Amino acid sequence: MNYKRLLPILFITLTACGGSDDDNSGGNGGSNPPTIINSNKNDTGYDKRYGRLEFPRLASSNSVVIIHTTADNVDPDRVNYSVEWDYQKKSQRWTCYQMTKAATKQSTKRYSDNPQYPIDPDLAKINPSYYFDVPSADYSQRDYFWGSGFDHGHICPSYDRLYSKEANYQTFFLTNMQPQYNNFNAGLWLNMENFVQKVASALATTDTMWVCKGGTIGNVKLNGKEEYGILQYIKEKLIVPKYLFSTFIVKKNGQYGAFAFWAMNENKDRSYEALNSYIISIDELEQRTGIDFFCNFPDDIENRCEAMTPDQICTAWKNYGQFN
Repeated sequence: MNYKRLLPILFITLTACGGSDDDNSGGNGGSNPPTIINSNKNDTGYDKRYGRLEFPRLASSNSVVIIHTTADNVDPDRVNYSVEWDYQKKSQRWTCYQMTKAATKQSTKRYSDNPQYPIDPDLAKINPSYYFDVPSADYSQRDYFWGSGFDHGHICPSYDRLYSKEANYQTFFLTNMQPQYNNFNAGLWLNMENFVQKVASALATTDTMWVCKGGTIGNVKLNGKEEYGILQYIKEKLIVPKYLFSTFIVKKNGQYGAFAFWAMNENKDRSYEALNSYIISIDELEQRTGIDFFCNFPDDIENRCEAMTPDQICTAWKNYGQFN
């Protein structure tokens, strides 16, 4: 890929999203200067990391936030990725994380030990009953994905966390999984992941990408109407999302760009399809999911990035992924 050739195309749209560099975050951390207007940011009284720029607005009930950290210093707060877990539905609402140049370094291999998909030890510390508590010595009996016909669908991908063995291992926790048909997981969803990785691979040391992904575990709103967002339940317990989504804001040389993806979890091969049909604005994604994404950004940057249209998004990123 000729990176220099792509820059003019990219920054035409990034400038429209937000030209200022006044978030004063350096790509990390949670606090904003008092002169910056931010009307919908998270309360950071319990944990200042709730103010990190990748975080959506936290739910007001039935949820716990799990922040996975590592011993390395890729992130100033040593944060790997974070999850909001709905302990009533026993499902994740989202996973969020940052991509930087340091985070794209590949220093280890994909985790492959047993159990392949461990129960999240941090969730177990909070309350063991927040995951499915099946009294069985057979680990596979506690992991409802096995034999269900659905993949363990990574939300923070293993490939995005190859900079350390510990970081990669944590991506295999069950709290970072959503059931996906293999055709979807290894097809359209993989194409989306590859696109995000290509954008991340072009980041400079001063650039940052803030990512949030997940699946629908309740009602969604499509075309102004409420719709059931759950495809089915595995063993009448584990939610299978009907839709999967991905969104990011990226800062590159002080310019901001955005992206949002929405697709149905279908058992058919869509690996050959362009991403264009699945791109929506972040504003639209918020309407569909009820999640307030990127709430910790200054309002001016947040509002402009979230209003980017599908056409603007596709124009900005068409050379980084499977776009028409």
